[in-house]
Amino acid sequence: QVQLVESGGGLVQPGGSLRLSCAASGFTFSSYTMRWHRQAPGKERELVGSINWLGTPQYADSVKGRFTISRENVKSTVTLQMNSLKPEDTAVYYCNAHDWWGQGTQVTVSS
Repeated sequence: QVQLVESGGGLVQPGGSLRLSCAASGFTFSSYTMRWHRQAPGKERELVGSINWLGTPQYADSVKGRFTISRENVKSTVTLQMNSLKPEDTAVYYCNAHDWWGQGTQVTVSS
């Protein structure tokens, strides 16, 4: 049974940082591209970034230079380090591989 479990969300002030983690199980983690998506209230889900099996990341223009995606294949985890957070980064963040999705974790950026 495939599971993707996100953690690390919360409330942070503008300019602050958060680190999200996604723990994967039930599939061969090292073989899959892992993605982070987010969905803000009233908006469509959007791709934040991805990291392929070689560890090469790609990012949406809106987060480039502020967010970093990394993975540890031995631990079957993928991490989203978010720096210089802005109010517009407020959303539910989801981990994804293939057509599998986590339950999401809320990130709120507010003073």
